[in-house]
Amino acid sequence: MPKPVLLTVDDDPGVSRAVARDLRRRYAESYRIVRAESGPQALDALSELRLRGEDTAVLLADYRMPEMNGVEFLEHAMDLYPYARRVLLTAYADTDAAIRAINVVDLDHYLLKPWDPPDEKFYPVIDTQLDAWARTDRRPPRELRVVGHRWSARCYEVRDFLARHQVPYHWLMDGDPEGAELVAAAGSPELPLIVTADGNTLCAPSDAELASAIGLSTTPSTGFYDLIVVGGGPSGLGAAVYGASEGLNTVVVERRALGGQAGQSSRIENYLGFPDGVTGAQLAERARRQADRFGAELLQAGEVTALEARGTARVARLSDGTEIAAHAVILATGVSYRRLNAGGVDDFVGRGVYYGAALTEAPSCADEEVAVVGGANSAGQAAVHLAKYAKKVHIIVRADGLERSMSHYLIEQIAETPNIEVHTGKTVCAAEGADRLERLTFAWPGGKKTIDAHWLFVFIGAEPGTDWLGGFVERDPRGYVLTGPDLVAGGRRPAGWPLVRQPYHLETSVPGVFAAGDVRAESMKRVASAVGDGAMAVALVHRYLEQA
Repeated sequence: MPKPVLLTVDDDPGVSRAVARDLRRRYAESYRIVRAESGPQALDALSELRLRGEDTAVLLADYRMPEMNGVEFLEHAMDLYPYARRVLLTAYADTDAAIRAINVVDLDHYLLKPWDPPDEKFYPVIDTQLDAWARTDRRPPRELRVVGHRWSARCYEVRDFLARHQVPYHWLMDGDPEGAELVAAAGSPELPLIVTADGNTLCAPSDAELASAIGLSTTPSTGFYDLIVVGGGPSGLGAAVYGASEGLNTVVVERRALGGQAGQSSRIENYLGFPDGVTGAQLAERARRQADRFGAELLQAGEVTALEARGTARVARLSDGTEIAAHAVILATGVSYRRLNAGGVDDFVGRGVYYGAALTEAPSCADEEVAVVGGANSAGQAAVHLAKYAKKVHIIVRADGLERSMSHYLIEQIAETPNIEVHTGKTVCAAEGADRLERLTFAWPGGKKTIDAHWLFVFIGAEPGTDWLGGFVERDPRGYVLTGPDLVAGGRRPAGWPLVRQPYHLETSVPGVFAAGDVRAESMKRVASAVGDGAMAVALVHRYLEQA
């Protein structure tokens, strides 16, 4: 097999030769060094390598180049070698551009010039990138085929599940020639029909069956852990990263897809460190990779249905009857959107009515009228994203304005988007249609209005969905988990707590069980605060274990 390639591109011949020289000194035995002096020249070289079947491990590009700068080159190069590690060579004055490149091309590292001495400033960076590249599974994904009805709620759920786990698939209607052929070959099963790359079929699979088919981990590797994290949203992933990185044997149990509600966001623009924004999927995937690198175990499509205390152990029962135990538990189950109470809406869930962003549906909204219900950031982000496709986006808000619940930057974006119309002081009162949503009616004290709309995205309020906890931990009347001083203030001091003791901020009524993120009463309901809760909860777990 030919040696993998390390490619460097810089329009300054002297710098180009210097980079290539330093690479050869250390890596020539195991890698072939290729250099180019412009972005187009480098892309031509990569195309030839691709045609010859040679692999490329690292792409190192200078930022300031004429014709095509380094970020533009790396963006094009991703199509040819998606697994190659991407390094941007920048001057100190270009660090802002390098940070922006993190969002555009998922940059792996930016390297400041000059890099002398290379033993300290250059080789450690390249060593790290080569190690990461060597550990990456670079086998090209073989696509699943999904056959179903266009307006089937379960078919939508399957497509959304695959999209949120970033699994490529080919969608086929059951009436298409290829789709009908697959359905007939499978014996006309219940839809959706999933055909794997190696020809196996799944008929109307559950999430757990689908997760197993696409290679997700669904079974715990052991029965006892240091820490169980229930929920894989920002707080749960934050807890996984900090717990595993600090030596705790950590398992995360996520019911649907990592990232939680934040993972569905089309753009998060107020998260620290991402000045140009980051999609929820990108943020979730980076957090997943971090947690995995530190050794956290991630169980997906697994649902915790009960918790109990057995001596010093905290035991979680999963929906399939499996039990896992740990010294401590962090509840990070987040919230779900409240159902919209309007005539006909429930009849069209998955057939035009969607709770959350439903990003898989956005391209299908081209040249259509779309309605978004809700006035918080998630609704605003979805509206701005949908406006790129739809003819018109209607934002329907019960309040008399967006200022009370939406960030200022989003309000400005909405005002600057000509095909978004905000309807304040109004509510959806009816949804109508045959096989799918066709019309929406919204009302206000002065009357009603009906519009032709095939798409309704709902972002109204939130519910914690903690009924499964029963009476295990104390909750407020809305179901949010009470923690820390809120327990004492409500007169709910757990039995056995000394009268002088003040509970930790994230500790629940059961010692060794902590709550983090949106499921916690009085939480901030922001991605950054949820991640912070996850990190803080791990620190409190350590303190609890030391005192236990």
